[in-house]
Amino acid sequence: MPFAVNIAPLNQQLKAALQEKIDQKTKPLGALGQLEQLALKIGLIQNSLSPQLKQPCIIVFAADHGLTAAGVSAFPQAVTAQMVGNFLAGGAAINVFAKQHGIELLIVDAGVNADLSAYPQLIHAKIAHGTANSLNQPAMSAAQCQQALQTGADLVNRQWQAGCNCIGFGEMGIGNTAAAALIMQRLTRLPLSQCTGRGTGLNDSQLAQKIATLQQVLDRHAHATDALTVLQHLGGFEIAMMTGAYLQAAANGMTILVDGFITCAALLIAAHLNPAVLDYCIYSHVSQEQGHQALLQHLNAQALLNLNMRLGEGSGIAVAYPLLQSAVAFLNDMASFAEAGVAGKA
Repeated sequence: MPFAVNIAPLNQQLKAALQEKIDQKTKPLGALGQLEQLALKIGLIQNSLSPQLKQPCIIVFAADHGLTAAGVSAFPQAVTAQMVGNFLAGGAAINVFAKQHGIELLIVDAGVNADLSAYPQLIHAKIAHGTANSLNQPAMSAAQCQQALQTGADLVNRQWQAGCNCIGFGEMGIGNTAAAALIMQRLTRLPLSQCTGRGTGLNDSQLAQKIATLQQVLDRHAHATDALTVLQHLGGFEIAMMTGAYLQAAANGMTILVDGFITCAALLIAAHLNPAVLDYCIYSHVSQEQGHQALLQHLNAQALLNLNMRLGEGSGIAVAYPLLQSAVAFLNDMASFAEAGVAGKA
């Protein structure tokens, strides 16, 4: 059976009561700025005047891309597996930031082109040893695409059942900015040059070659226009798993934190499959990767931070998470004018 979920619309009837609670705090109207919008959003997602963030989790999906054989990355494919080892050893940026803020971190082998069986702490969900080279054929089969979507959903459900209600997704995969650019171009119809960035650090001539190669891929798969076919022909296993994960998290009513460019490309597919997923999303930051700002604009999204980050891994989520904590804390714990005996605005 094809992967599908039902996502309930947010209860907009609660909006007025949430706004009233925010406005009655001991402050001028709107004085907490974007934190007020954030508190309102989390309250609507959780359908509560007193929302709570429970057992926050970031799932990092790792996979390789056959398209790297065409030279679209400055780093060799072997780096994907090496970075998985670094994640599991606790040495990556996402490990540091997740530990700092008390966020559970899970690492998933979605399709790394290496034998990772020696890592018992890794979630072993490998679809294949990397996707096929989309320059020559679809990146994955229809069955592989459906398997990846369902796996992402199942992993989210496992966290939901364990008590997590706030989740985000990260990725690791040499070449995945190329896959994300392809998805973005095909589904937004923006110029390819606007969708394609330097990834892991391409110089000007390498970037020009990357754009030329991606145009060949788009020409090769000109018939792939609907979201699922675009994902199957142009995407990656980690992108497909994140797509399923986004949809299931929204179906569960979870607060979803979105990271950077590649994760937004997965969300773009998810939104084409079920637009209601976007109501559950909070955007952590604006990536420095070319295309992310345009993609956020396409999604009508406002990000919390702009720190010129472009690391991936879910790092923007971990850095932004304390802002969600602050938003929930003021909504729940800050005194109202009546409680504090402070005169409100005349």
